[in-house]
Amino acid sequence: MAMTSFASCGMAVGHATDIAGATGCTVIRGIDAPFHCGVHVVGRATGTRELALLDPSHLVDKVDAILLSGGSAYGIDAAAGVMRWMEAHGRGYPVGAGVVPIVPAAVIFDLAPLGRFDARPTAQMAYDACDSATPVAAEGSIGAGTGATVGKMAGAASSMKGGLGIGAANAGEVQVCAVAVVNALGDVRDASGAIIAGARGNDGAFLDSARRIAAGHGDAETFEALAGRNTTICVVCTNAKLDRVEVSALARAAAAALYHRITPVATAFDGDVVFATAPVAGGVTASTSQVEALAVIALERAIERAVQTRDPGDTFHE
Repeated sequence: MAMTSFASCGMAVGHATDIAGATGCTVIRGIDAPFHCGVHVVGRATGTRELALLDPSHLVDKVDAILLSGGSAYGIDAAAGVMRWMEAHGRGYPVGAGVVPIVPAAVIFDLAPLGRFDARPTAQMAYDACDSATPVAAEGSIGAGTGATVGKMAGAASSMKGGLGIGAANAGEVQVCAVAVVNALGDVRDASGAIIAGARGNDGAFLDSARRIAAGHGDAETFEALAGRNTTICVVCTNAKLDRVEVSALARAAAAALYHRITPVATAFDGDVVFATAPVAGGVTASTSQVEALAVIALERAIERAVQTRDPGDTFHE
């Protein structure tokens, strides 16, 4: 698969990875300018920062970067590194003699089972991810996807490695690119509906988490242990000309991809969040319906790529 470039969307992506600790962070920033940003919260166990200012009625109408991080709530602290990089480059909301960078963030729970509980992305890691960001980004077991897992309804022993995937869709000049960090309670499915990563039984066969949960499998103790440990965090970026209300609607529309490719999704134990970005100035003219449809396609591809590109052998059954 050809590498996806975020250049047409005016965006760059950078990663910092702690392989030994099985954690990391990913920064999505404007190449040389801030951008409009919207968000849609899908899950019910989120860890986030600065989401309130993404409401279209908020005073601040531009964002400088988005941080996706491991480390659960501890990972939110890494945003300080992105702010430090932005301040050093004079980027942010102008205030008096300086700037205040605007950096929303969302985190996944990766404190177990792959890595060490005390391994969390640091501000320096986020600074380095921001500094190394390029329009063409790597995917797989990298950045915020390093310690991700999927298919945890039957416990960690039945789960598989998740990861970070990148997808894209276009129609003529209209482009949408997507980043997905998949750390879901549920299973990941391909375009045909077949499970390609998820909970597996002792024989290696997929259990079909959604069907088993609906049938009453899984006790309260198991689900209690899973609370807050599952999250798919995503960003969709477009080069289309969208205002703040439209980019917020784009984030909501793109969330359909999660329902198509992850089953179950948006549970009480998932903290799923979808960000969307669009240029502040310029941009390609397109209908919002077209951009939203392309965003769903791009994000579906990114979700699938997240488990297809993970490091070989990174499953608990192998």
